[in-house]
Amino acid sequence: MSERREFPKITAQALDELRARLGQPISAQVEPWCHEATRDNIRHYAHGIGDDNPLWCQPDYAAKTPHGGLLALPSFLFATSRIISGYVGGLPGVHAMWSGADWRWHKLVRRNDAITSEAVLHDLIEHETRFAGRAVQQIYRVAFFNQDGDRVADADSWCFRTERDHAREQGTKYAALKTRAARRYTPEELAQAYRLYAEEEVRGANPRWFEGVNAGDELPVMLKGPMTVTGFIAYAQGWGGLYIRANKLAWKLVDQHPGLGIENRFGIPDCPERVHWEPEFALEVGAPGAYDYGPERCSWLIHQLTNWMGDAGFLRSASCKIRRHNPEGDLLFLKAKVVRTWVEDGQHLVEIEQAAYNQDDELSVLGSGVVALPSRA
Repeated sequence: MSERREFPKITAQALDELRARLGQPISAQVEPWCHEATRDNIRHYAHGIGDDNPLWCQPDYAAKTPHGGLLALPSFLFATSRIISGYVGGLPGVHAMWSGADWRWHKLVRRNDAITSEAVLHDLIEHETRFAGRAVQQIYRVAFFNQDGDRVADADSWCFRTERDHAREQGTKYAALKTRAARRYTPEELAQAYRLYAEEEVRGANPRWFEGVNAGDELPVMLKGPMTVTGFIAYAQGWGGLYIRANKLAWKLVDQHPGLGIENRFGIPDCPERVHWEPEFALEVGAPGAYDYGPERCSWLIHQLTNWMGDAGFLRSASCKIRRHNPEGDLLFLKAKVVRTWVEDGQHLVEIEQAAYNQDDELSVLGSGVVALPSRA
């Protein structure tokens, strides 16, 4: 658009109204993308993050494992709750950026399990940020259950609510990046990065024994990217974009929630989620360009852990804290190492620290996880 538009601000009244919801169960949750962990739903999510582990994707392989059939990858639960994925309430028209999560898993999710969830607004924390000045961290707590009523996981996730105008006009975090020429990779640079894909190991049926793991061990570096809009859309196909709707359903969403409809260059109210595929709109909200999804990046960290632990491992917990956007054109290198091993309640546990950096060695995301491994004892 030729003229600068002004977006809604964080007002004291809207913030007070949101605080009044703290601790209150969210009864009218938006329908999730996936109700069941079907064969196709699991595969679509796995392929959306670039994960080809046969334990999630190949029924014949999974049937021969001790699990006896397909499992859902741990991050699949993002597709079963809009709340955990960033569907925030309150502060109408104020930008929401999914920024992190703490996950705790209790049971495996198996093929055709039906998943339900319960959610509550857990906390609101005000921050001062380089990206957008004043920001509100909006934290939700979600519990996940299977069809038998068993709790399979819990998670806290948070979005930062930021004022788009301040981020665009006064934010300093991406000032240098916005004036930098677009990066072009040589065939040699891409070939060097793609070697990590060629050498990526899925541990699979080869057990990783607890006794063979020591503090200081490094996990294989995992590549994600180069970031493209095609890749972002591939994730949305498996995860189910929060606001991606067509025709009558798009109209109904904007009619019911007018703050979601932001005019595009044709004057048509369109969804705020298009920051992930429309570079011009991403710049309007202060981002450096069309960028990846937060739950997508959290799922990449989990992918690194499940590749490493193998079929016999169980991911107990994982944490993700996003530090910057990954705009299209970026490469991302996930690095990790073992920080401690211990035995607790008969389980043999390994704690792992993770950090991911882009091609310019800028920190993109921090993560960690605790894995239970099989023991020779």
